[in-house]
Amino acid sequence: MVCPRCVEAVQSLLLRAGYQPKAVRLGTAELEPSTPADPETLAPLLRAAGFELLRSHGEQLTDQIKTVLAEYLEHLRTARSPLTTSAFLTDRFTATYSHLSKVFSRTANLTIEKYLIRLKIERVKELLSYGDMTLSQIADHLRYSSGQHLSNQFRQVTGYSVSEFKQLVLPQRLALDALA
Repeated sequence: MVCPRCVEAVQSLLLRAGYQPKAVRLGTAELEPSTPADPETLAPLLRAAGFELLRSHGEQLTDQIKTVLAEYLEHLRTARSPLTTSAFLTDRFTATYSHLSKVFSRTANLTIEKYLIRLKIERVKELLSYGDMTLSQIADHLRYSSGQHLSNQFRQVTGYSVSEFKQLVLPQRLALDALA
């Protein structure tokens, strides 16, 4: 935003989109806490009006960390002696793990460790839906200390036991495969 008319245009756009702007100034828009911004919705609206949504350095770094954590899952699977999460991240970034962790937690509202657990559980769900591997094999594949540890984490994250998940998902997957 480079002029007062731009400020008015952005304020009007935000109001039409259902947001409650607290303050709109050149280059920034602050929303009331009751209407948190959804970048996926807001960015196209701003773009259509000739503006661009700029994300903070912390948000950009968090997205990069998420991408590297997805790579870390593959590293766990393929490396003979996999690096720790912190070593893997600090190898990829020119920052300390402490800094990466603080930025990630502040931006994503969860820790790197909890995010990695969620990623792992999504991978577990995918592998379970294929039906090719046992829980012990999946635990080994993702470097869990035991199938029981994986099972406990799975229940904590999903709210289902592994067997409950299989009963819910596998029949649906078979039905979808039959349609294909």
